[in-house]
Amino acid sequence: MENNPIQLSSAAAHKISQLVLEEMNPDLKFRVYIIGGGCSGFQYGFAFEEDITDGDMVLEQNGVQMMVDPMSFPYLMGSTVDYLEDLQGSRFLVSNPNAKSTCGCGSSFSI
Repeated sequence: MENNPIQLSSAAAHKISQLVLEEMNPDLKFRVYIIGGGCSGFQYGFAFEEDITDGDMVLEQNGVQMMVDPMSFPYLMGSTVDYLEDLQGSRFLVSNPNAKSTCGCGSSFSI
């Protein structure tokens, strides 16, 4: 893996590439962010956007661009963004060493 402060698994990179191809828009980038809410205090969010916002950290890994805003970045440092398909369905998820606790579904956490 490349030496980025936030890692992107090969499964996540493959799925992101696939979704960008399906949209037929090579300018789309994958945004990972954190918002307040969820059962544990913070919640992960994922979006596809064309434009980079001022202050965004743009990480390129496995041929995919991932953007993180300056407010979310400190909470995500050291994390790995992954893509999982299992009995609960298919989803992007974050493995975050900074999280003190997570909820059962893994989509929210506390610091």
